[in-house]
Amino acid sequence: MKKAILFVSLGLLALVCGGCKQRAVAQQIIEEKPYDSSLPTVYVTRGLGPQDLVRIYEALGVPAKGNVGVKISTGEMGGDNYLHPELIGDLVKKVNGTLVECNTAYGGSRATFEKHWETIKAHGFLDIAKVDLMDEEGDMEIPVVDNSHIKSDIVGKHLANYDFMINLAHFKGHEMGGFGGVLKNQSIGFASQKGKLYIHSAGRSTSRWISDDQDGFLESMAAAAQAVHNFFGEGKIIYIDVMNNMSIDCDCSSHPQDPKLKDYGILASTDPVALDQACLDIIFGWDSKPGDTAQPLIDRINKLHGIHTVEHAAAIGLGSRKYNLVSID
Repeated sequence: MKKAILFVSLGLLALVCGGCKQRAVAQQIIEEKPYDSSLPTVYVTRGLGPQDLVRIYEALGVPAKGNVGVKISTGEMGGDNYLHPELIGDLVKKVNGTLVECNTAYGGSRATFEKHWETIKAHGFLDIAKVDLMDEEGDMEIPVVDNSHIKSDIVGKHLANYDFMINLAHFKGHEMGGFGGVLKNQSIGFASQKGKLYIHSAGRSTSRWISDDQDGFLESMAAAAQAVHNFFGEGKIIYIDVMNNMSIDCDCSSHPQDPKLKDYGILASTDPVALDQACLDIIFGWDSKPGDTAQPLIDRINKLHGIHTVEHAAAIGLGSRKYNLVSID
């Protein structure tokens, strides 16, 4: 009988009851069960080399076709945790992809197109592929299914130029969302500056920073991620989370805290909810010890109610929090 390691979503329990449930998660998280064909599959490798990134892409069995975008974070100048060209270059070349990004909505080295291009060049991305700042010629609105906060998703205008998208995210903590994975990379990451302000404000402004509704912000991220997923459609977008350099801070920080836990590997799926949930389950089930502890990252996620992004994404139909976990090693 075909077997898979099945991670059952227990992240919410860890959030509600702190350390006691974190221990329960660590004991219960992994068990071998029959492969359930009704659930999405998340593939995992413990490798973290360029060849491992190509292997996990191939394991998905969804070949990139047409004009292919590869959505990354180009990383803030001064930080070093972003996914480096040496790691992602083989995959980008294999699919003949264009690296795509949008400007940020805060001060820093990516807030203007001039500074952003300087950062892209300094970080070496132009050495491996074409790069497209998708909002450089403006933005456009795409429809959302969940309009409880945002009434549309405001994304870089160049998104319309792509036939296929690889959402290539770096899984780590985040100062506002608790954690960043494929859902954040697809919501905030695809949004123009106006769109970022719209999501952060839970639909109240496209011109100024408002951040006093945490759950509204997280729910808006889920809605925006669903909008991009639906824009491409099934079979035209895939998701990869790289679990390395997992600071509690985002790559949008120029001085992120050093990671307190060791690198894990790479996970991939066609279901973004299952993928981010799998990464969260790994973190909450971490066998923490001195010199290799997930506790600071768990605390960051809990403090900012980060699991709610995944909860809401599942609730609005973007994906499943239960999944089959299949190793390709």
